[in-house]
Amino acid sequence: MSQPDMQPGGPARGDRGEAPRRDLAGRPFPLGDWGEPAERLDELYRWVEAGALRTAQWYLVDRLWKRRAARALRIGTALGVIAGAVLPLLEVTGVRDGTSRWGYLSLLLGAACLACDRYFGLTSGWIRNVATAQAVQRKLLGLQFDWASECVREVLGPAEGTASEATERCLGVLRRFTEDVAELVRAETADWMVEFGSGPAPLVMQSTGAAPGRGVEGHPSGRVPLPPGARPNMPRQRPPEAPR
Repeated sequence: MSQPDMQPGGPARGDRGEAPRRDLAGRPFPLGDWGEPAERLDELYRWVEAGALRTAQWYLVDRLWKRRAARALRIGTALGVIAGAVLPLLEVTGVRDGTSRWGYLSLLLGAACLACDRYFGLTSGWIRNVATAQAVQRKLLGLQFDWASECVREVLGPAEGTASEATERCLGVLRRFTEDVAELVRAETADWMVEFGSGPAPLVMQSTGAAPGRGVEGHPSGRVPLPPGARPNMPRQRPPEAPR
């Protein structure tokens, strides 16, 4: 971006009367005249920061009902197991007759509560939501420190490079942060799909973002990694010739 009045992808769409681009949450992408790059960068930073805060808030809100339901089912499991162990003892010791069948029913209800928790993924779901929200918050904290460092460098005067290079560094910081947050969300979604029996095979292609027959960017071999336990097909080699 050598020209300060040029915007990535061409001139501002608002100048041409076209609708602004929006993200999945419906927030318009900040567009404007890049003749004032400092203002545009500040708008873009606030847009990225607001998106990260909204993502973390969504996971924190989504965990509330899952945590309450999971705790209720866990309490039901514990009560069912305790009642299933105590009621038969009452009949064995002669304290009260006919309690064994109620003990079996309690064990059945406890097992049903545990099965519902496992089937609907409530405990694992709210724990996964907490972990993802904390990871997004850690990334956001790192972004804030990196952005403060770039701002201090700009105020004190760039030690190296030009203003356009400083703008490109700021855009690189924002882009890496956005990609990191998107990767966290993708990984959480992949774990959720695996938990509900989607199978690991389609997730390999989804996680790497490669199409069949194409290499994987960032992988050392440039290929899609093989699943655990699979053996690669080695090319046949000619046997060494005998020395003459």
